[in-house]
Amino acid sequence: MRTRTDWQEQVGRSWAEMYRQTDRSFAELTRRLVGRIADLPGEAILDIGCGAGELSLEVAGVRPRAQVVGLDVSPDLVVVAGTRARGLANLDFAIGDAGTWRREGFSPDLLVSRHGVMFFDEPVAAFGHLRGQAAPGASLLFSCFRTPRENPWMAELAAMLPKDEGVAPPDPHAPGPFAFADPAHVRGILEPAGWTGVEFEAVDYAYVAGASDDPVADAMAFFSRIGPAAAALHELAGPERDRVKARIREWLEAHRSGGTVAFPAGAWFVSARHG
Repeated sequence: MRTRTDWQEQVGRSWAEMYRQTDRSFAELTRRLVGRIADLPGEAILDIGCGAGELSLEVAGVRPRAQVVGLDVSPDLVVVAGTRARGLANLDFAIGDAGTWRREGFSPDLLVSRHGVMFFDEPVAAFGHLRGQAAPGASLLFSCFRTPRENPWMAELAAMLPKDEGVAPPDPHAPGPFAFADPAHVRGILEPAGWTGVEFEAVDYAYVAGASDDPVADAMAFFSRIGPAAAALHELAGPERDRVKARIREWLEAHRSGGTVAFPAGAWFVSARHG
């Protein structure tokens, strides 16, 4: 489970330092999400949980007349995003929690997110707040992971890590990467928050973990900083750490194809309207 404090501190710093790799891992998904956004009207656009700004940059680039605001709780990620946005006068970034943030005079008519909405402590309240800030008739479109089973890069990696038998299984709906995997749960958030016409589109894509002259080493470095293995490897030491790393390398090698290590991945595109 990732908390707001995690994103404001170490997790946000890691993603900021590894933004090129995280953008690469989501590249196919981002391209398809941008294509769906292109079908929706909107000239005041809010990117929720914008991270290092890839989606904001894409949207601002293809909609030069729109005002695009990228919002994230991580100061480190917002610094990176702002640096990448130099030269785009219609794009700026803000640090804040989308569940409470507001900007005077800015009422978005299109709200978007690439995997940035699954971490709210109080999701119904957060989406209600977002609806309250949005213009009447505004559209909402975001992506989120489907189940761990449909994302073997996460499920298989987690299975190789040591387990604490005394810890109860996590709440599948707790804030975290897979909190929105269940459509019924997501509908039970958005509709009480006042959003209507909630729809789900299943999207399959390639999650690229490594791509270089040595893609296995590249993927190993990526997963050592991002994802379920990062914290576990940091806590392990000695022979156990070496054994776990050897298992992960063998697994990565099995998913190598030429100069790429990639995995099948599954996401939802979730859309709704300000009723």
